[in-house]
Amino acid sequence: MTMPPRPLLRSVALFAIAGALLARPASAGAQAPEKTEKVKKPRKPVDSISVPPLYTSETPLAVTFTTNFGRLKTNKSDAAPWRHATMSYVGSDGKAVIVPMQAKTHGVWRLKNCTFPPIRLNVSNKDAKQTLFHDVQKPKMVSVCKKTDTYEQLVLKEMQLYRVYQTITPMSHRVRTLRVTYTDSASGKVEATRYGFLFEDPDELAERLGGEMTKVKGASPDDVDAAQFAVVYLFEYLIGNLDHSFNGLHNAELVLKSDGSLAIPVAYDFDFSGAVNAPYATVDPQFGKRRITERVFRGYCAIMSSYPAAIALFQQKKDAIYALYRDDVGKLLDEGTVRETLAYFDDFYDAVKTPKDAEANVLNRCVGPR
Repeated sequence: MTMPPRPLLRSVALFAIAGALLARPASAGAQAPEKTEKVKKPRKPVDSISVPPLYTSETPLAVTFTTNFGRLKTNKSDAAPWRHATMSYVGSDGKAVIVPMQAKTHGVWRLKNCTFPPIRLNVSNKDAKQTLFHDVQKPKMVSVCKKTDTYEQLVLKEMQLYRVYQTITPMSHRVRTLRVTYTDSASGKVEATRYGFLFEDPDELAERLGGEMTKVKGASPDDVDAAQFAVVYLFEYLIGNLDHSFNGLHNAELVLKSDGSLAIPVAYDFDFSGAVNAPYATVDPQFGKRRITERVFRGYCAIMSSYPAAIALFQQKKDAIYALYRDDVGKLLDEGTVRETLAYFDDFYDAVKTPKDAEANVLNRCVGPR
């Protein structure tokens, strides 16, 4: 892929800065015009952004999601229309809380291959005021591909990887585990009751990190914060995920900081990873691997000096990562899955046990010139 010149990516950040400057109040003594153009409000400082209520707890939340599934399932395009839906749960006072919202299908692969559609929600703060869904905006609801115990375990395995990622770095999507009863509004029939999860809306994540998401492709290592890039590439290696591209923004996001500093990389969508090991996952032939569980290090050689600190971070977080598989959420996975996942992680930690090990087993396989 031909990459645009570096100023193209950074110019998006400059536009964000310019928007913030335009929104500043006039200085003392300046004469305000009689009429002004409506300008975009400046983003809040990162430390002033509160966590949406939904993400303040990790306890699985039982909800009933109601919509017209007959109509929803007819939409096999990523440009599907929004449809009316509700999400209900039992509040702290024991009474039902019903939140109106909109829902639509999304994605490409799952729309074509799954019997149960992937869903994105659109929640108005006006409708969600004083509920757990206030400020969640447009999160994705990750549901089972097929309504079986096996596929439910796959969803829980992927959800755990988001928890692992958040344990390593806050520069990642928050998640909340849901026990979802899917109800068809036309017939009143319960389609299924399965575990799923919501993960943080990308624009909300970007605001939390003090920037905005970019859709400009072609980023090089020079455009991206090296320390965080090293963390992300090691995380993708830990979970054995090859289905991503930061240059092409495939299962990857870049947050352009409003202060004009280097972009923050964020990974998502891990169901094709070795740690999930889904039966439908395939390996791109370009990597020369037969099994999805075989790791390939895809980190850039250009950020070599940032890997030692990133590896130290992973070693520091090891106990906390493993503990996620022993807490109440982790216990939703069957024991065999937990053993297999932790054994898979053990292989990673053995490979980076010492600086010499990390160099020989991982880092010397980096991408590009050193």
